[in-house]
Amino acid sequence: MQIRSAPDLKDCDVTDRDVYLGRRRFLAAASSLLLPVPAMAAPAGDAPTPFEAVSTYNNFYEFGTGKDDPARTAPDRLITRPWSVAVGGECARPGRIGLEDLLKPHRPEERIYRLRCVEGWSMVVPWTGVPLAAVLPRFEPTSRARFVEFTTLADPRQMPGLRAGVLDWPYVEGLRLDEAMHPLTLLATGLYGRDLPAQNGAPLRLVVPWKYGFKSIKSIVSIRFVETMPTSSWMKANPREYGFYSNVNPQVDHPRWSQATERRIGEFRRRDTLMFNGYADQVAGLYAGMDLKADF
Repeated sequence: MQIRSAPDLKDCDVTDRDVYLGRRRFLAAASSLLLPVPAMAAPAGDAPTPFEAVSTYNNFYEFGTGKDDPARTAPDRLITRPWSVAVGGECARPGRIGLEDLLKPHRPEERIYRLRCVEGWSMVVPWTGVPLAAVLPRFEPTSRARFVEFTTLADPRQMPGLRAGVLDWPYVEGLRLDEAMHPLTLLATGLYGRDLPAQNGAPLRLVVPWKYGFKSIKSIVSIRFVETMPTSSWMKANPREYGFYSNVNPQVDHPRWSQATERRIGEFRRRDTLMFNGYADQVAGLYAGMDLKADF
């Protein structure tokens, strides 16, 4: 396995596997994370959030709107094998491909990334997966392909939350093609060295660490190359609050709350939100010349 970390999140920052195995050991480790963080400090390196928190504090509305609903519901309902992904749109080699065949040519990598939710909380997660930039060229997108549209499974038999009508299902997200091809963009298949839990978007999810978490779509069943900007589910539900880009930007508040600070799970005090979630050096060039307040 090839291991690559974000520049300021090193292998030595990863919580030891034995720490999160066993409730007593988890509680002891978690208590050590509950230290105040200076309000103006920008961390040079962040400790990963304990596995138990990452796997039990989730937004996955297909399984309910409570943070613990996905962990209670998804593991017993979501069928992740066999799994296939339909690839189509503006590409020369469309088709349906099994998950194993989709991943087989690529070496898995570990990426330790910050995850920032639009709701104002954050985590640090060691993901396992393959760069999306290694996968997409296999389908030979045409010159008309300017965006990539992703769709989540929508099966009411497996996903009781679909009956609530929170969004217009299935869940749809999208990236500009250059965003999708950026080296940081990951197709994740696991976290903390194990298979991706159902509640975290098994068996295949997107991770785009410089964008708010809802852009990192879960349980992907379709990837389409398209010429025009896709209308994502949250854009369709409320375009005033959820723009297409949804880059983490502390200077652009959500209409109902400030985005200047965030609450890291496991910490008491809020910390400053970093531009592009701390990945500005790598991704700011993608948006050169854009008005990041208008194109939010």
